[in-house]
Amino acid sequence: MRSRREFLQQSGWGFGSLALAAMMLEESQAANSPAAGGGVLEQLHYPAKAKRVVQLFMGGAASHLDMFDYKPALEKHHGEPSDFGEHVEAFQNGLGPWMKSPFKFQPYGESGKMLSEIVAPLGECVEDMAFIHNLIGKTGVHSQATYLQATGFDRPGFPGMGAWISYGLGSLSDNLPSFVVLPDHRGYASNGPKNWGSAFLPASTQGTTIFPQRENPIEDLHAKSEFVTTASDRDGLALLNRLNANYRDERPGDSRLEARIRSYELAAKMQLAAPEALDLSQEPQHILKMYGVDQPGREYPAEINVPEETEYFGRKCLIARRLLERGVRFVQIWSGNDNSFPRRNWDSHEDIERDHLPLSLGMATGTAALIKDLKQRGLLDDTIILWTTEFGRMPSTQGSKGRDHNPYVFTNWVCGGGIKGGVSYGPSDEWGYKPLDRDNPTQVYDIHATILHLLGIDHKRLTVRHDGVDRRLTDVHGHVLNDLIA
Repeated sequence: MRSRREFLQQSGWGFGSLALAAMMLEESQAANSPAAGGGVLEQLHYPAKAKRVVQLFMGGAASHLDMFDYKPALEKHHGEPSDFGEHVEAFQNGLGPWMKSPFKFQPYGESGKMLSEIVAPLGECVEDMAFIHNLIGKTGVHSQATYLQATGFDRPGFPGMGAWISYGLGSLSDNLPSFVVLPDHRGYASNGPKNWGSAFLPASTQGTTIFPQRENPIEDLHAKSEFVTTASDRDGLALLNRLNANYRDERPGDSRLEARIRSYELAAKMQLAAPEALDLSQEPQHILKMYGVDQPGREYPAEINVPEETEYFGRKCLIARRLLERGVRFVQIWSGNDNSFPRRNWDSHEDIERDHLPLSLGMATGTAALIKDLKQRGLLDDTIILWTTEFGRMPSTQGSKGRDHNPYVFTNWVCGGGIKGGVSYGPSDEWGYKPLDRDNPTQVYDIHATILHLLGIDHKRLTVRHDGVDRRLTDVHGHVLNDLIA
């Protein structure tokens, strides 16, 4: 007698494949995950303060000195020859005179946090935010530094943070991916999809890319050819199901087909769920205005400008909120594409004011809206927002108006999901060149360890044996930043 699973595997009808996936998902939820579907952790290591994560990544290296890390010394000594007191290895030729920020700073919130005018929209949110000002990198090369922040390693071949979290905790939704990536509308940042790949984890954990501003936001989700009908789609599924069943019978130890079947079935469910999640037409006007997306279809000049950056980044933030409340566990939002001219990223070698002003105001408008929107819906309490970039920029001048790369210190911030707000942690030195306490900097491993901790995961215990090594997101490093936990 055939089992229910065998019957569904060998069924000649398309619905058999869907039913099989649903049954397997239910079994996986019951067997593996304490809270949701398909994760490998049988139980959480700690009580979780958060369920989901949003990572905001500024591709090209955003300047901490012009946004979040106010330096009176640069104002006092602006234009004087820079003296670092040691040999400095610059990426290009960025060791000109000290350069104050071209933007004005002012205090916000009860904490009196000094923020630049180009992130002023975030001033309403500073009491929910924790700023980390002593973060250090390992390299001033964009691709390697981006890998480090996105995957915990400065070389390719390792899973993105969202893939690790999906692997450990599984999905909160039957109809949407666990890990969604919203790239810059102009293209990918350094490394492209390798930043959110699954590497040696199951393929189902990799990020699903969505381009909200495109006519077809999710590639290959719907067939565009006229000859594809409901009947032909059903017959194609039936044939695929029979071929898959035969293949699996011949290779019982190969798990790749299982992952592929799950991805196909998820795609079938996404055909209904994803368009609804991306549809902003039912959002009230005041919400659209808060995110800066209340004037769709407007035309923009060729030069980088505030309204364009606001609309595109705000749209991704609003869609992120809609995905989170529908069960997506990890959303990654990118600002800035890979190097291009004129600049459409944060790599402001030539002109900080020209590039950072529109990018930053657009980012800050959408991000502030996301924080406030999640908070008013009760979702910020268990959602972590992480803002990051690959490294910072130098306090000295490159050319007359630009800044060179600075991997020696830069800023990240986090909020929500168990984070203590109104905090500035780990100061940089008076110039914003290196950490004030050079012996005790913060590293990306510490941030990753802290986020996993808030999700209920011990970063040292979520491992996968690969090439003879027990690999983990934090490599062999990482300490939980307890001072940031509420």
